[in-house]
Amino acid sequence: MKHQPVSIKDKLERSLELLRLEKEEDFNQHKQFIQSLSLEERVKQGYSWYPLNIVKSGYTYGERAFVIVERTSKLEEAHQFRSGKTASLFTQQPNVRNPERAGVVQYVEKNKLKIILNTKDLPDWLGLGLIGIDIMFDERTYLEMEKALRKVMAAARNRLAELRAIFLGKETPRFTGQTVLQQLPELNESQNKAVRQIIAGQDVAIIHGPPGTGKTTTLVQGVKMLTKTEKTVLVTAPSNTAVDLLTERLSNAGIQVVRIGNISRVEESLMQHTLDVQLLNHPESKNIKKMKKEAAELRRKAGRYKRKFGHEERSARARMYREAGELNGYANRLESSLIEQILDTAQVITCTLVGASSEVLSNLKFRTIVIDEAAQALEPASWIPILKASKVVLAGDPHQLPPTVKSREAQRGGFNVSLIELYLQSGKPSSLLRTQYRMNALIMGFSNQVFYRNQLKAADSVADHQIPGPDNHPLVFIDTAGCGFEEKLEEKYQSRFNPEEAQILEEHLLLLLAEREKEEHPSIAIISPYRQQVIHLKHMISDSVALREAPITVNTIDGFQGQERDIVYISLVRSNEKGEIGFLNDTRRMNVAMTRAKKRLVVIGDSATIGSHPFYNDFLEYCDRVGEYRTAWELMR
Repeated sequence: MKHQPVSIKDKLERSLELLRLEKEEDFNQHKQFIQSLSLEERVKQGYSWYPLNIVKSGYTYGERAFVIVERTSKLEEAHQFRSGKTASLFTQQPNVRNPERAGVVQYVEKNKLKIILNTKDLPDWLGLGLIGIDIMFDERTYLEMEKALRKVMAAARNRLAELRAIFLGKETPRFTGQTVLQQLPELNESQNKAVRQIIAGQDVAIIHGPPGTGKTTTLVQGVKMLTKTEKTVLVTAPSNTAVDLLTERLSNAGIQVVRIGNISRVEESLMQHTLDVQLLNHPESKNIKKMKKEAAELRRKAGRYKRKFGHEERSARARMYREAGELNGYANRLESSLIEQILDTAQVITCTLVGASSEVLSNLKFRTIVIDEAAQALEPASWIPILKASKVVLAGDPHQLPPTVKSREAQRGGFNVSLIELYLQSGKPSSLLRTQYRMNALIMGFSNQVFYRNQLKAADSVADHQIPGPDNHPLVFIDTAGCGFEEKLEEKYQSRFNPEEAQILEEHLLLLLAEREKEEHPSIAIISPYRQQVIHLKHMISDSVALREAPITVNTIDGFQGQERDIVYISLVRSNEKGEIGFLNDTRRMNVAMTRAKKRLVVIGDSATIGSHPFYNDFLEYCDRVGEYRTAWELMR
């Protein structure tokens, strides 16, 4: 029996249901893992900072108060606070009315963070001490995604309906006949072709950028070309980190950029592009601040409790509230005018996907919007900026990290399939970047074969580069099969680790470093799919006199995405009699891991455990054929 094709209406209703499941699971996890903990336990696990020092407080645009805080304990401990997280500032002082104020973390810098509160006024208990901050459940992201999906569902006979039909498989995108563009000398042929497609696209243009192929470089040049004919281009990405990188790269290309929303790092080179700082540097900014402070003071005075409260006091209170409202109104009108001026002069506005729903962009439409790292974006989140677009450019690689989905049921329903992946599955026109500039050809080869149908070519400048020295093969697999290195489970976080495998890695690394002078150390990364193995490896390195001074980065695969090093070690961890491989089933995640190394990739694992999976069996055969296949017995003391 033939399956009937799913209608657009059914597809979007299904997305709405999957979004509900994901929100429910996210909230339940938050409730279970965070809200149920005591304050002491929340601090210990990095979900709270307490006690805090107040470093600075004040007001930012849109009648929003801000507070910069500094933690005074657990200074070296990891924590969960990130830019864009929803958080609650609180006091432990007894008998305080409204002891919590919600807000959004704007940035985190070492042991300091800035929170923008969702209120006009600073809390009056701020100077009383016993202040802390908690991570909260972020409902706003889900609300914006749901709102966007509903607008897409309701679209009829308009531009959004046309874009919906293209992305969901009912229509084919159009391109102008001949786009005469000068070949950009800094780009290769496939990159130039992608830029031409960006300019020629009337509806949608797709850049498929495998690891190391210069996706961001191509995108920046494409955006630069768009700014020659369009007033302002909106450039977005799923994460603050990706948006910051784009902001930096676009600015370096000579483009006038304004960064909207929460920023994740505060270097001067980036801060100058933010709307906050550009507002702050405007001559009228001092007047706005002064008026807002006066209004806040009037509201504070009006809100004071008095024992005697007659007609005269009631009139005075009403007058103060009225004056505060008038001051705020004038300040807001002036601020809105300044924001409009700043955005009007921008060639490019950058923000996260959810940031595209920002109030400061509420009345703006764009000829073209760009979504970078589109393969990591949940489909409903991608629709948020598309609501403002006439034309859409997506850039990413569905063969690398997928969107993060916490609900298993939502994942089974396809909630982790991004909009760019949906589009590429349909076989519609796209631009594949074909020359990679990161890896030795042998390191690239397996990924190229499995994910990219051997369409990629290593640039001449990197195809043969390797680490100097006698033991320098670009691709090494160290097999722990038969060594008895059984994986272990850390009960608290349900994460796996393998101390004996880590020891073999250490031995191999010590031999490698012993071959060269200290000043000749190549850059090194050690990555693993398992957080507990990462923690174990970090302790191992800090305990080693020979390793603690070497340039070594240790991280999870997700944490290391977008980075590269001369040498990369991958610790696979899994070693058990049942052949269970857990996270290793996610071959897209392994594609990320295997494509971070420039000159040498060393993978350590148990072939007896991983070999029953076709992907790893093929990898083992590839290493045996073109790499160096070693046994851990050689490195055991």
